[in-house]
Amino acid sequence: MTPQEFREALAELGWSQRDLCVKAGLAKNTPSRWAQGVFPIPEWVDAYLGSMLDIRRLAAKYTDPVKKGGEEDAQAEA
Repeated sequence: MTPQEFREALAELGWSQRDLCVKAGLAKNTPSRWAQGVFPIPEWVDAYLGSMLDIRRLAAKYTDPVKKGGEEDAQAEA
């Protein structure tokens, strides 16, 4: 995972670097150092953020209202 991918993953999740620190038990400066490319990003971070993104995408797929014309109304009546 590159620093850019790291920042993009956090943004897609809607998480700040502080949020990641709280969720993963990290020191407050660690994500900043990863985002700036000062330290390499451990493989577990890629796996963790990837899993969180997968969960978010699945939740959106199955909980977001249908946006195609008429399908939402048809499902509500069924």
